[in-house]
Amino acid sequence: MNEGKRQKQVASVLEKELNDIFQKLGLAMIHGTLVSIAAVKITPDLYEARVYLSCFKGDNPTEILKKVEDRAWEIKKELTARVRHQLRSMPILKFFIDDSLEYVDKMEQLFKDIKKQDEDIQHNSQTS
Repeated sequence: MNEGKRQKQVASVLEKELNDIFQKLGLAMIHGTLVSIAAVKITPDLYEARVYLSCFKGDNPTEILKKVEDRAWEIKKELTARVRHQLRSMPILKFFIDDSLEYVDKMEQLFKDIKKQDEDIQHNSQTS
C-alpha cells in the first residue's frame, strides 16, 4: 500500500516533533536504553498515527513501551501544542516497538552460521 503525499508530510512532521519531545521529556534514554522514533505511519484518513520506537542496547523493550504508553497523554499534549497550526485534528497515537534491527541481527547471524557450516564442510571434504 502506497502512502499518499499528505500522509508522508504529516508523518514527517510528527516524527520530527516526536523526536524533539522525547528529548525534552527525558524519554530518549530509559533505563540505559537509547530510545528514538524509527518511523511514523499514518492511516489514509489521518486518524491514527503508528509510532515505531527503536530501542538500542535495551534488555526489555516491552518495559520501555509501557513507560512510553504511561506518558502518552503528556506526549500527545505537547505534540498537539506544537502542530496545532499544521493539522486540523490530532491523530490518535499508538506506540509499537520496531524490531527491524533485531531481525537484521538474526539474519546476519544465520548467514554467518551458514557460511561457517559451508567452510567446515569444505574443510572436511578436503582433508578426507
